[in-house]
Amino acid sequence: MNLRNLPPLHALRAFSAFHQAGSMAAAGTMLNVSHAAISQQIKALEAHLGLHLLDRKPRIPVLTDDGVQLAAVLDRCFGEIARMVDSLVDADADRPIQISTTPAFASGWLMPRLSDFRQKHPEVSLMIDPTAEVKQLEPGGIDVALRYGSGDWPGHDATLLVESPIVVVASPDLVPKQGQLCPSELEKLHWLQELGTHESTDWLREQGVEKRPASGMTTLPGNLIMEEARAGRGAAVLARAFVEPDIEAGRLRVLFQDERKKGYFLVIRPGLQRPHLSAFTKWLKSQI
Repeated sequence: MNLRNLPPLHALRAFSAFHQAGSMAAAGTMLNVSHAAISQQIKALEAHLGLHLLDRKPRIPVLTDDGVQLAAVLDRCFGEIARMVDSLVDADADRPIQISTTPAFASGWLMPRLSDFRQKHPEVSLMIDPTAEVKQLEPGGIDVALRYGSGDWPGHDATLLVESPIVVVASPDLVPKQGQLCPSELEKLHWLQELGTHESTDWLREQGVEKRPASGMTTLPGNLIMEEARAGRGAAVLARAFVEPDIEAGRLRVLFQDERKKGYFLVIRPGLQRPHLSAFTKWLKSQI
């Protein structure tokens, strides 16, 4: 198919509207333009095709034989296009919003707030994928990612939801000593690490601890790390926002805090959003 040889779409729409409406004025109303614009578009279509599509001798123009043939094809094709668009839009509108986030953020921030969203938008279905794996945002797949970082995700729109430094915490029963621990003391601790990440391993390496901790490391889902840390079963690297109440209550002690400006961001693809997705992202931003 050589698309360059096809007449302009707006001219075809104007002609099809005239056929359906029966007059220039009614066709103009249908397309929200003037009757003169409809007439000009049909004349332009006739010039493009080199055919007379309307017989203008009667007071009200009527279709020629060529016009009748073209109108029949346009009715069928425009109808199929309209039905397909409606089908695609309706299918996507009912598709659950797919959200990718870490287990820690899901349990520590998102889930406690979702009852508010469900009360305001009971018609919207959500599908939460709590994993540390960074997944691609793509049509028909993940719609929203809630991720920790500095906001630099090229090709995506990022909005800061929670500003929070990273802290290393442990129960006072595990590390009763005040002040920062030296590398030799860090090596003696048992460490907790979120499944699918290397946060604890990377932090220890930054502190000069290259070898495996003497007491080992347990890897588990992020939503279980805080429970294990509170129970004194290991040190953990976490966003301070999730453990602030435990720090203030003395259940956890901060061993180290990263002061770099980071936090959890709402990450989406740029461009128009379907209504349900737009409602969800607006609600997320209202929670800042």
